[in-house]
Formats: sequence, C-alpha cells, structure tokens
Amino acid sequence: MLETLLPEQKYFSIKQVSELTSVEPHVIRYWETRFGSLRPDRRDSGQRKFTHKEIDAIMRIKQLLYNQRYTIDGARKLLQQESRRGTAQLKLNLGEAHSPTQTLDALRNIRKELEEVLQLLRGS
Repeated sequence: MLETLLPEQKYFSIKQVSELTSVEPHVIRYWETRFGSLRPDRRDSGQRKFTHKEIDAIMRIKQLLYNQRYTIDGARKLLQQESRRGTAQLKLNLGEAHSPTQTLDALRNIRKELEEVLQLLRGS
C-alpha cells in the first residue's frame, strides 16, 4: 500500500510512523489495544519498532475508520475476516453495471482483456 513511498529502513519509531501516516501517536497506541493486527515489536528500551507491515496495517485501519466510516468494532471484524481469507479482497468497480446481466458482461470483457494481455506477455 504505502510500501513504495517509505524510506528504505527496517524499523520506524512511533513519531516517524505518525508523520508518514498522518495519525497521531496516541491514536496509534490506542489502535494497538483494539486491533490484533497491530502489534509492533519493542526495542530493549521498550520503544516500539514498527515495520512496513505495521505501517500498512495502520493505513488500512485509517482507511476503514476515516474514509469508509467503519466503527472500530466493524473495522476489527472486517480485518479478522480478511486475515482468515489470507488476503484482502479488492473491490471491483464495474462502472454503471447494475443488473446481473450487465455485471456478467463487464466481467467477461475484463477476462477477455486479461487474456489478451497474457497472450502479449507470453509473446503469442
């Protein structure tokens, strides 16, 4: 998600994470208590050390709470469902397709285009 924009370092302080994500440190600490997917390791001194994985989790939580207007409990349940599936599913925007027939036609067009791209990549 944010991975390509992050500096090339392994660990980040809570201050750095706050600056990168625009989420206040006290909010990040609170989210740690509410979301199991957000559990940064700690240094010997007790300071949190966030990895790219935790920063991605913060951005996902922020998106769910602030943009998609989930409650904390709703966001937590959704993240648990996604982790059970193994990966988060992306929403597929099919434009103006509203009926099942229009949706099916849109999916068939997408499949056709993907098959054409695959043929180009294979050099056929």
